[in-house]
Amino acid sequence: MNPFLRTALTIGGLLVVLLLAAAWGWGQVMKPLPSVVTETAVCTETPVKAGDSVTPDEVTVSVLNAGRRAGLASRTMQQFTDQGFNKGQSANAPAKSGVSNVQIWTDDPASPAVKLVASRLPDAKVVEKSVSQVGVVVVVGDRFKEPETGESSVKASKDTTICSP
Repeated sequence: MNPFLRTALTIGGLLVVLLLAAAWGWGQVMKPLPSVVTETAVCTETPVKAGDSVTPDEVTVSVLNAGRRAGLASRTMQQFTDQGFNKGQSANAPAKSGVSNVQIWTDDPASPAVKLVASRLPDAKVVEKSVSQVGVVVVVGDRFKEPETGESSVKASKDTTICSP
């Protein structure tokens, strides 16, 4: 066989292998990465009997930013988790929510979880309101500083349920 023909066939074969490998590699690079973190439920409705104590590790807190300070909800969420609460959701509050300092939005103001969170927010106004976020929803505005150290536990005054991890 002619040496030039043999060289051309060898180079042609290697180019085909290179193009196939490049196509396979491109396909692998463009695939989404596998999820390393498994999704866990942020909130499970947990029954609490009258007289039972509720502690921060049993309560999920979500924080909404109603102010103009970027990252306020995230920082406040971190302060709550540093105090032992479970992380819910953090996001911006609906436009024109009217919160300048701090409010707690809940559909059950008598909940021991709400009372436990409120013990860390002495200036908070508890507002009965239906919310889509999980747990006790804290809404912070531009005048809000940070949560204080509050009660270590709160006793339930009636049978109820709370959002727990």
